[in-house]
Amino acid sequence: MENLVVPENFWTDKRVFLTGHTGFKGGWLSLWLQSLGARVTGYALKPPTQPSLFEVASVEKGMHSIIGDIRDFDNLKKAMKEANPDIVIHMAAQALVRYSYANPVETYATNVMGTVHVLEAARDSQNVRAILNVTSDKCYDNREIDRGYREDEPMGGFDPYSNSKGCAELVSMAYRNSFFNVDKYQAHGVALATARAGNVIGGGDWAEDRLIPDFMRAIEAKRKVSIRNPHAIRPWQHVLEPLQGYLILCQKLYENGPSFSQSFNFGPNEKDAKNVEWIARDLVETWGEGASYEVSANDSSLHEANFLKLDCTKARKELRWQPKWDIHVALEKICAWHKAHLNGEDMHQYSLNDIKMYSLQ
Repeated sequence: MENLVVPENFWTDKRVFLTGHTGFKGGWLSLWLQSLGARVTGYALKPPTQPSLFEVASVEKGMHSIIGDIRDFDNLKKAMKEANPDIVIHMAAQALVRYSYANPVETYATNVMGTVHVLEAARDSQNVRAILNVTSDKCYDNREIDRGYREDEPMGGFDPYSNSKGCAELVSMAYRNSFFNVDKYQAHGVALATARAGNVIGGGDWAEDRLIPDFMRAIEAKRKVSIRNPHAIRPWQHVLEPLQGYLILCQKLYENGPSFSQSFNFGPNEKDAKNVEWIARDLVETWGEGASYEVSANDSSLHEANFLKLDCTKARKELRWQPKWDIHVALEKICAWHKAHLNGEDMHQYSLNDIKMYSLQ
């Protein structure tokens, strides 16, 4: 099956309101939307890390950037009304599992009530036709079964982060049923979908407690990479893979809303669901220069899933989406990006070139 290509002409001059644009995934999506000719307004807190993709790749220079908190409903509502978007993509989140144990109230306030605020602000905007709420593969009630989870399976989540994403899915379902009902689409004209992506990796991620950023920090400090949970399996994928899916889904929502007002999984091919130690070993070999890793003691008091996969049959069939870069290529791209950054290259243009290269494959 051939991939559905993201058409440039669809996005030309589309007004897009994107929450979370200062984050890792949001930064990459901002750059991609800019390259497609969209008029992007971003709304998010200041970049969550130092350094950050947002600053290193000069994401802001091709868009209107608003520093704000999705927990501040009045400010969010005002910003969205002024932007007058055609499409709303909600990516702002407290996105770390281990952080959520220490800060559960903040996690729920951001990921649950923040989602309510975004959907309510969109409901109050005059021209919105498509809304995409990006949640997580961790939204499922993970029983660590040896197959991928399908979109119709129960929401759950053991830890505050995972559970908050399950809650965000339920919030979206309630808003779709109550205010954006597909049976009443002719009256309201708004289509709402959710997207659940696997473990996203890529250049420019400096978040805490994530394998790839931990690796890059250790390499730059010329020390061994320390990994925990070496046998934990995750659906690793390059950041551009799900972002391609989001762009396709947004277009489908805009053009044929009722048929696509659903939830979609975006994950890698089965063979790319690798354990943590496999990723560490491949990274060390790809980077070279004497890089090495060691297995550290894990804090067993904090639960983290050992096995999680997604079944992406629905996205492949209904959206004609499928991954392009396997896990080894993804890791090569990440190492190349960070080496370019260390060498002082123009990371705005470098990142745009990565997007162009991906798009043409």
